[in-house]
Amino acid sequence: MSPLRESDESNIPKRFTIALDGPAASGKSTVAALVAKRLGAVVFDTGILYRALTLAALEDQIGVEDEPALSALAAGLEVIVQPPRVNDGRKLDVLFRNRDVTWELRSPEVDRILSQISALPEVRRALLLPQRRIGSSGRVIMVGRDIGTVVMPDADLKIYLEASPEERARRRYLETLESDNAQVYDQVLEALMQRDRLDSERAASPLKPAADAIVINSDDIPAEGVANKIVDAFLQRETFAQRRVDSRSG
Repeated sequence: MSPLRESDESNIPKRFTIALDGPAASGKSTVAALVAKRLGAVVFDTGILYRALTLAALEDQIGVEDEPALSALAAGLEVIVQPPRVNDGRKLDVLFRNRDVTWELRSPEVDRILSQISALPEVRRALLLPQRRIGSSGRVIMVGRDIGTVVMPDADLKIYLEASPEERARRRYLETLESDNAQVYDQVLEALMQRDRLDSERAASPLKPAADAIVINSDDIPAEGVANKIVDAFLQRETFAQRRVDSRSG
């Protein structure tokens, strides 16, 4: 990706939020990292919180039907995210309960009940304020499924990134081959399609584009191309906003 021009850099505010939503394995994390590098921002993947909560529920033997216990667990959740220290395909290290759980969070066991726990209204409420606090803390690219619709409805730019189930399953399958959790492609596809149904049909914060989101299909576009589209849209928005300020002040 080409660096920003000096004129573009001057248009980037010190504080902004870009909401990047979409279904599982649509390429959100990869694209978010590229956009963040261009705009001098940090990436906050809200899915990490839900995966850590799901892992904790499994370890503590809390059932998906025990909403009060899960929301209490969510309220005290402490997750540390840091640059990767292991060269095994990971994009970051996730530390939880005094250990590295980066690949555990992607295990079939977590995937199996993740959407059920994520759909619980009390759980989502418990994690809402921490997400909003982080989202408004500076230059932030927030990755999730309901960022533009619920978590940060006033985000400066909203993107909904989608891809076909087959393409997303291919990406997730290749990702599993780089870890110790290698899976069968057909099983990955089936799990993704089931999660799509659960995420889209849940009563609390269903997966859908915000009314004012830019929808991008990444099937035939490399991650760099998608990131370029997002950066261009953001810079155009900021340039237009600055022109409006200048016209009013003049």
